[in-house]
Amino acid sequence: MEIDYAQLGKRIAKRRRVLNLSQGEVAEATGLSNNYISNIENNHSIPSIETLMKVCKALNTTPDYFLLGIFKQVDDNVFTEISEKIRLCNKQKLKLINHFITWVIDEPL
Repeated sequence: MEIDYAQLGKRIAKRRRVLNLSQGEVAEATGLSNNYISNIENNHSIPSIETLMKVCKALNTTPDYFLLGIFKQVDDNVFTEISEKIRLCNKQKLKLINHFITWVIDEPL
């Protein structure tokens, strides 16, 4: 499956506009330049995975939306709660958590 970077850029621009943010505000939130955000939106630059994740965080969504058009809003409270619990786990429990998460993702609903 190939990534449609033109659609990815359009989705980033659309999400940014929905949130009423300027390219400069997204650039500031991500630590990227305004020109680079513009280049991604206009399909002149291909973002790295790290860059895409920064943009996802700044625009409160997941890569699913930008890559596939499937919108999922991030609930920071849930992620924070899960992160705090995971920090309390040892290596063996982390492996179990990883297996469980993989199972949940692969299970059809």
